[in-house]
Amino acid sequence: MREFITVDRVANKIRQLRETYSGSFLLVEGSSDKVFYERFVNKLACHLEITAGKPSSKQCAIEILEILEKSNFQGVLAIVDADFDRLENLPSKSPNLLLTDTHDLETMLINSPALEKVVAEFGSEEKISQLNQDIREVLLIIAISIGYLRYISQSDNLNLTFNGITFSKFIDEKNWQFNELKLIQEVKNKSQAFALKDEDIQQWLNSKKINNHDPWQVCCGHDLVEILSIGLRKAIGTNKAVDVEPNNLERSLRLAYEVVYFCKTQLYLEITLWEINNKPFKVLQNDG
Repeated sequence: MREFITVDRVANKIRQLRETYSGSFLLVEGSSDKVFYERFVNKLACHLEITAGKPSSKQCAIEILEILEKSNFQGVLAIVDADFDRLENLPSKSPNLLLTDTHDLETMLINSPALEKVVAEFGSEEKISQLNQDIREVLLIIAISIGYLRYISQSDNLNLTFNGITFSKFIDEKNWQFNELKLIQEVKNKSQAFALKDEDIQQWLNSKKINNHDPWQVCCGHDLVEILSIGLRKAIGTNKAVDVEPNNLERSLRLAYEVVYFCKTQLYLEITLWEINNKPFKVLQNDG
């Protein structure tokens, strides 16, 4: 019941703000999303509102948007993570609801030149050259197994637990080698899903992989950052774990992400189209 109270409370807050504020409202999922988007938003013309809550911040954003739309509220836009929506070909719920280009905000960061800037800051040129592989490609190869396992858990209602899994239990710090069976065992242990057979899960994963989905829609950004964190300790860097801790890396990626990168995204284009269709409301800085 609590999540519905939260959703109604945020919707009512926005209605009350409208009494004295004539600009647009942008709903985003969390505080890190707000920090990211406010760099591109016209703060005089657009108010950012965080929708974090239960059952999920994404669902809260969608429900708040629906409540406001039902009362014919004008000038509200929501941006949420795509998650697995494109894998499932889910139709858009509203012209006022936009998705990240890739699985989530963090994958958009890693799919941009911000990754090279962060790796240049924390990585070792010598070790990177010895790796003899594209770093982004290594990240995707490992993360896609975790991503598909998350997808299987969601689509087959397995209710597996991924929060708190220890990535170093299935990724070797020294050489960045990945062991899929150890991943499965770590997730099973964390989920206490001992009835599931390792070979069955591996078979499910293999059946998903042959679909050749876009890895940027499958991989979870937080997983990619965790994998990068492990690599920067020994395989492609010489850092203490605390110095390349995932939250720090995500912050570094956000700082390294330039406005010009965002202007090249599909999301940027869709926001500009929303502005054209919802005049006089503005979201972005300048006339972009």
